[in-house]
Order: sequence, then C-alpha cells, then structure tokens
Amino acid sequence: MNLSVFAPAKVNLFLHVVGRRADGYHLLQSAFALLDFGDTLHVALRRDGKICRTSKLQGVREEEDLVVRAARLLQGETGIRLGVDIAVEKRIPMGAGLGGGSSDAASMMLALNRLWNLQIPREQLQRMALSLGADVPFFVFGHNAWVEGVGESLLALELPAWWYVVLTPDTQVRTPVVFNDAELTRNTNPLKIADFSASGLADMRNDLQAVVIKAFPAVASSFQALRTASHKSVFGARMTGSGSCVFAAFERERDARDAFQQLQPEHKGFVARGLSKHPLGD
Repeated sequence: MNLSVFAPAKVNLFLHVVGRRADGYHLLQSAFALLDFGDTLHVALRRDGKICRTSKLQGVREEEDLVVRAARLLQGETGIRLGVDIAVEKRIPMGAGLGGGSSDAASMMLALNRLWNLQIPREQLQRMALSLGADVPFFVFGHNAWVEGVGESLLALELPAWWYVVLTPDTQVRTPVVFNDAELTRNTNPLKIADFSASGLADMRNDLQAVVIKAFPAVASSFQALRTASHKSVFGARMTGSGSCVFAAFERERDARDAFQQLQPEHKGFVARGLSKHPLGD
C-alpha cells in the first residue's frame, strides 16, 4: 500500500514573546495560517519493520531527519512491527520560518496512522508530536490556530481566505540564535484570544523580526522590497517565525500576483492561498 501526502507550509500572522519559563523556553503567542504551498511525502508500506528514507535531504543525516524520527517515534510508541519507505519532495525551504520540517513530521505521523491502521486519536498524536519540535503539534492539529505556550496550546481559528506573497531569501536563520539574542523583546503583554481579530493584525507584530533583519541583510532586503510592493495588502509585510521568509496577505488573488510581479528577479518566492485545514484533517 502506498500513500502520497501533502505537507503544507505555514506563516505566523503575528508572533509575540510574552515571557520565559524557568527552563529557558520562551512563551509565545501567535496565529498560524496554513498555505496551499508545501512538500509532498510518498510512503510505501514495508512488512519487515524497517524505516528507510529513499530520498536525500542535503545536509541532513537520515537519523536526524524529522520524518524518520516521526516514523520511529510512532513505531516505538505503538510497538507495531510494520515499516515504511519514505521519499520527500521538498519545496519548502529550510530555516525559513515556514515550518517545513515540522509539517513533514506531522504529515508523516498522520499518514502512518492510516497506513499502519493505528487509529490513534489526533489529540494523542499531538502530545506525542511535541517531543519532535514545538511546531509539530500544530500541523498534527490540522487547522489554522491560535497558539500559546511553547507551541502545545492550540485553539482553532477561522481566518479569511487570503492570498499570500511569500519571499524566500537565500539564507537560513537558526532559531536558537535569534531567541538567545540580548536585544530580543521578551515581555510583550499577552493577548486574549477573545480580543483577536484578523482586522487587528496591523497592530500586532513579530517580536523576532527586528533581531533577524538587523543580523541578516538578505532578509532585510526582501522585507523592504515586499513592503514597497504590498500597499494593497491587509497589514503590510511581515516576517514569519524566526525567518528567513517574509510575507504579505491580500484579500484578492489579483492584488497578490500584481504585488509579486512588481518585485525584482532577485527576490525569489511564491504566491499561495490560505487553507482552512490540513488535507489530512478531520
């Protein structure tokens, strides 16, 4: 039995750092929006219990690959004796703030839940997924979401069906470096989800953005270019996650594509539409 599974990218519509736990982890608030742009996973059932990556990911050893770790986690937690061959068609750039590795891992767990006929409730998969990374539970959750804590607290959000221009600077940003920067704002006043509305996003921000733009000229260049081109956008240009990608949201596809056409050829990226849920959602 074979399955091909889409692994969507995400953007952070805003990202506030509202505190820090005693163990050093930062406490966040964010709104995550799924995109119809992403990777594709191809999985094939094995009867011998082996988990094999049949495609290569440059710079990532097999034992470090999140999709392999996700498969081994699920195998270990359930004791199942089946295995899988895994091939990943990568489109989401690494170190970009689009959640590529996390989405791949979550889609692997959702695919294997079907391929191995495990029938594990999604809430249980989310708890397991947190050990793989802070963003993985969101992708298992499978809906646009209000996110709090270190990524484990999720509430579904209804978001407009916006179109997004996303620029992908040719640089990777290591998340730990950003969170350890002395200039990072760590005390933004927490919001209540009841106070959140898509129309209020212009008054929100990404607390990591200033640190990344200062340290990475390629991100700064893309941000400035998109800000200039996105005068018809909903809330202007903004960085997603810890970077390196920047994006702008538009109510109409035509406005998004017009903005993208205004950019110079050196500013690579794509236009995508928002999704309401993961293709393997409930």
